[in-house]
Amino acid sequence: MKALQNFSFGGTAALVTSMALIVGFDAATVQKVAVVTGLLIIGIADNLTDSLSVHIYQESERLAQRDAFRTTIANFFTRLVVCLSFIAILVILPPSGAIPVSLVWGFALLAVLSYFLAKARGVNPLSEIAKHCAVAFAVIAISKAIGAWLPTMIASL
Repeated sequence: MKALQNFSFGGTAALVTSMALIVGFDAATVQKVAVVTGLLIIGIADNLTDSLSVHIYQESERLAQRDAFRTTIANFFTRLVVCLSFIAILVILPPSGAIPVSLVWGFALLAVLSYFLAKARGVNPLSEIAKHCAVAFAVIAISKAIGAWLPTMIASL
């Protein structure tokens, strides 16, 4: 269970954020280079700040220094690898294929992570997968709406 804890926060954040960014930027008709750049910035800058936040929180909870450091490093590398996997999809595939493949990839990873967490907690995996994917879907839908709405608002100014 401890290994899952080390990866669950970073993995979930990277999955949902990456999918939301890809779909939101697509709705805003942003060029591929901007989407890849955005993902890389999130994969490094936002990732470092979240990792630091997790580390400081764990220190405030008086977690052993070694355990806090291990979780911080696991969080950082999990988020970075997940983010890089989405970048690879975007670089390799044309936009028409990259978006659906990114969504399938992201939801598949989220389902696998949810499954293992549910099993470790002794709860119904299908229920957990459904809840987690529903929240991710809502975040992605909101991002798409913002991506479609904001350019029209800015253009009318």
